[in-house]
Amino acid sequence: MTTALLDDLVQPFQVEASALRGRLVRLGALVDTIVAQHAYPEPVAGMLGEAIALATILAGALKYDGIFTLQTKGDGPIRLIVVDVTTAGAVRGYAQFDAEKLEHALAAAAAGGPPVAGSVPRLLGGGYIAFTVDQGEHTERYQGIVELQGASLAECAHHYFRQSEQIRAGIKLAVGRDPSGAWRAGGIMLQRLPEEGSIIDETRDDGWRRALILMSSTRSDELLDARTNPHELLFRLFHEDGVRVFAPHDLEPRCRCSRHRIERILRAMPAEDVSALLAGDDRVEVVCEFCNARYAFAMGEIAALRAG
Repeated sequence: MTTALLDDLVQPFQVEASALRGRLVRLGALVDTIVAQHAYPEPVAGMLGEAIALATILAGALKYDGIFTLQTKGDGPIRLIVVDVTTAGAVRGYAQFDAEKLEHALAAAAAGGPPVAGSVPRLLGGGYIAFTVDQGEHTERYQGIVELQGASLAECAHHYFRQSEQIRAGIKLAVGRDPSGAWRAGGIMLQRLPEEGSIIDETRDDGWRRALILMSSTRSDELLDARTNPHELLFRLFHEDGVRVFAPHDLEPRCRCSRHRIERILRAMPAEDVSALLAGDDRVEVVCEFCNARYAFAMGEIAALRAG
């Protein structure tokens, strides 16, 4: 594998002895670019980075042609996280947070309370995590929703998979900064699918348990460090059982917003809603929540759009 492929990728693999499928995700410039588009406090940036890693690793395990979206909504300091991944590997994400609640949580941690970083109960609170696959307007959208239950996003994903009798999955995630201060994230996932569409036979779980134990030995620095070749890491973990790697999928930070899309929205909006946007000003400025790009429209431009 070339150096260029050591970052911002999904590396599919299979554990030969037990025919388990897996995905390894390594994110560098991608996650740092998305996080840097907003002035997030450290705990919010870290949780968003972890959500990006989880979304990319789950999307890499699915066969779809469209958009995979991960969304969390809770009553904690971080009200909302949204990350979506297209089939082509374009990734974007953002978070909404309550600065006052976050300040209180950080103060409680500083006073000897539970740590905040990466904690779902402390940062997201009570709520839900949803996974959505949208393959276009002429197809049925799939969505799975489960309560936010677990100390981390990985544990919340485990809780989701436990609700399904058809899928068993193990996930380990990592997020952090490199020596230069840039954000990085990574993860590894093992997946066991039922044979011939039947429910998994729990009495034949030895290979599955062994693979999960091996996966759990992965260190955070191995998931984050671009100098650690994914092939070498997978060989270290699973060489005794045999591991086969497949062609990696590249990922990139790319928002889908554009001036043309905003124009279509303004053209379709009811007149009273457009008037409310103007609110006595002579222009409308639309800000993309994902990438923070700003699109300004003068009143004359809006009138021309709606007249056309």
